[in-house]
Amino acid sequence: MTRIAACIFAALFAALPAAAQESYPSRTITLVVPYAPGGGSDFLGRILAEGLHSRLNQTVLVQNLAGAGSVVGSQFVAKAKPDGYTLLLNHVGMSTVPALYKKLNFDPLASYEFVGLYAEAPMMIMARKEFEPKTFAELVTYAKGRGDKFTMASSGMGSSTHLCAMLFQEAIGVPITIVQYKGAGPAVIDVRSGQVDAICDLPTTTSAQIRSGDLRAYLLTAPQRLKSLPDVPTATELGVPALAIGVWFGVYAPVGTPKSVIATLSKALQEIVQDKSVAEKLAGIETYLLPLDQATPEALRAKLASQIALWTPLIEKAGVQAE
Repeated sequence: MTRIAACIFAALFAALPAAAQESYPSRTITLVVPYAPGGGSDFLGRILAEGLHSRLNQTVLVQNLAGAGSVVGSQFVAKAKPDGYTLLLNHVGMSTVPALYKKLNFDPLASYEFVGLYAEAPMMIMARKEFEPKTFAELVTYAKGRGDKFTMASSGMGSSTHLCAMLFQEAIGVPITIVQYKGAGPAVIDVRSGQVDAICDLPTTTSAQIRSGDLRAYLLTAPQRLKSLPDVPTATELGVPALAIGVWFGVYAPVGTPKSVIATLSKALQEIVQDKSVAEKLAGIETYLLPLDQATPEALRAKLASQIALWTPLIEKAGVQAE
């Protein structure tokens, strides 16, 4: 072998490891869920991780980084290396943090690359079974008649239950009292015992209590009725489209992540939202996959921007500020 040929061969051989490193993914991916283990967000994260693993042929680990209404975990991903190996799954809370937290170290619209929308869960307005109002119309009349003496429970500042309560208040045009709790569990307990009048919560954890009669459901925020709770009317049916909201989930990567990596992740996400087995798993917690055309970077960016525009004035009007 001539000296020149040997040099060319050595250069090609040396380049092989670098080329292998450039292929994505070539190692474990971390999916950050900025909420505590055991909840609906955690379940959705683990289902998503399984789906990504089977399509990318790499291990995807779920890391729960809870705190400050998803700020801790979201900030962690925003500051992570933009190589596609640290991802974020967050819900509607991503659109409320700019108004709730004045000193954020990240910008939801500028600190991330967008992979796409993943799933959505509806909410229900509920009260104890003995509560006087029997229908949503009666509930509205009851709440208007009592004003700030009417109470709705919230599972925490800026939580989906809090946001829904603020929307209800806006829809009826009368200030009510929103009672803050540390989690949905104790909030629902106090609703059932009559300490608080009502709550707007995910049917993920309350559907069994509705079916058993321990809770009365007045309204569902989904676009269509749930098969598991067919007697609960939707907000659209009841003529209050402002309450036709859902707890939507999107997938993010740190800003600067290569476009080719985002394309790979988005393609995998698009396959997941079309997977019937995934849909069946989510149906078990009253959650549904979003349509294929929503599992794109453009759709998630547009959704987040529109939701920030929706929630910011409502939060500012209510004078709500997280510590």
